[in-house]
Amino acid sequence: MTVEAGTIAQALSAAAALGASRLDAQLLLLHALGRGGDERAWLLAHDSDPLAPEAAAAFERHLVRRLAGEPVAYLTGEKEFHGLSLQVDARVLVPRPDTETLVDWAIERLAGLHEVRVIDLGTGSGAIALALQKARPDLQIHAVDASQDALEVARANAERLGLPVRFAHGDWLEGAGTGYGLIVSNPPYIPTQDPHLPALAHEPLAALAAGADGLDDIRRIIEAAPAHLDDDGWLLLEHGHDQAVQVRGLLAARGFAQVQSRKDLAGIERCSGGLWRAVK
Repeated sequence: MTVEAGTIAQALSAAAALGASRLDAQLLLLHALGRGGDERAWLLAHDSDPLAPEAAAAFERHLVRRLAGEPVAYLTGEKEFHGLSLQVDARVLVPRPDTETLVDWAIERLAGLHEVRVIDLGTGSGAIALALQKARPDLQIHAVDASQDALEVARANAERLGLPVRFAHGDWLEGAGTGYGLIVSNPPYIPTQDPHLPALAHEPLAALAAGADGLDDIRRIIEAAPAHLDDDGWLLLEHGHDQAVQVRGLLAARGFAQVQSRKDLAGIERCSGGLWRAVK
């Protein structure tokens, strides 16, 4: 495969002929040119500009890896999430736009409340915790992950963004303490035999799959959460596109009130949660 050192337009055409999506090709070319992913309009305005040989070579290298299934975010080293530019690599799951639904719901639940303690379980790159901290600087936000590698990525993002999230190594809520007004999590929820998993082979399996039905970790979180929540505290969870009914059932069976789901922009029930009341 060869991307000739012609013009920008020719490089993008070559990428399209090889099967790359237009967006992927634009983002990778901008990266090869040392420009940000928000400069796609620049490519259109400069489509007849010559592409230097070194930029063409870098573009080709990244294109090969992308066509082999590696996420664009790993190749560029960054991903935009809820208005934040996060640094990501193969140590963490790439933040998805779907998860912004969970962040927006959490912000709504925290409206009008102050001095609330929040914990993000399985923080990965820190996306959820950092987005909440950015939206609500007054909150005390903790974030845990079982992966020390993931915590290195999350801490680096927090330091670069100047956001004071407190990170800790932990297995879900074990050792997390009490008194949280909100527990939020995007845990693994893909069944271990799901046919879509091979397409995600470049991302950490531990952040994706959770047992035969994909609900093993969600069950653990729901079972443990009440011991860590304040009275009238909320538990909000992201889950798979077809798991809302099951997750609502688990929440209700554990004794959560006001059990409900939230739809993403595609109209899919992407998150479910409930209110914990210690005194029934």
